[in-house]
Amino acid sequence: MKPLAVIFDLDGVVTDTAHLHFLAWQRIAHEIGIAIDEQINEQLKGISRMGSLERILRSGGAEHRYSAQDKHRLAERKNAFYVASLQQLNPGSVLPGIAVLLEELHRQDVRVGLASVSLNAPCILEALGLVEQFDFCADASRIQRSKPDPEIFIAACAGLGVAPANCIGIEDAQAGIESINASGMLSVGIGVQLLNADLLLPDTAQLNWPLLQTFWLTQHSVNAV
Repeated sequence: MKPLAVIFDLDGVVTDTAHLHFLAWQRIAHEIGIAIDEQINEQLKGISRMGSLERILRSGGAEHRYSAQDKHRLAERKNAFYVASLQQLNPGSVLPGIAVLLEELHRQDVRVGLASVSLNAPCILEALGLVEQFDFCADASRIQRSKPDPEIFIAACAGLGVAPANCIGIEDAQAGIESINASGMLSVGIGVQLLNADLLLPDTAQLNWPLLQTFWLTQHSVNAV
């Protein structure tokens, strides 16, 4: 008895581009006279580009200062800064334990999916040398509702041809955990401050196939009682 698929978030789970996002947003915020810190950055994890911009503007009391066109321009400018910074990514940028886990999932005939709201996910996977390790990547450009809505995880399940109840989702953001839980999947959280994850780990180095298999069996044994 094992999961039929494991679906990963990207930023903070497969690789750590969160700091690159923060630097790009910080640069945009500085240009418009808003100061943001790491605490605000934590609130942006797992949130779409426009959703992140709205939170930054709200934090500076500027949510009504810009038109929709202005906001689109700011978001595109941020993305340009972020994409330029991605040039530093390489296979060595994969977080500890992830490459080995992906290989083992394929050996176990467990499908592997990606559920990231990042529109840059395909080029990030290419830079990391992991394109072939993912059986399906949900297309963020087709997602109408960002996390914590479960839409992107449900889309990943559909693309893999697996029901959510037969999947494990892995996330490092609170919005992502809520998204996984709402989809009907079992949730694994990376980060000690996350709430409501079915399994919580301090970092990706703890992730491995035996742990996930034991977790799956334990959860289903409990539910069967």
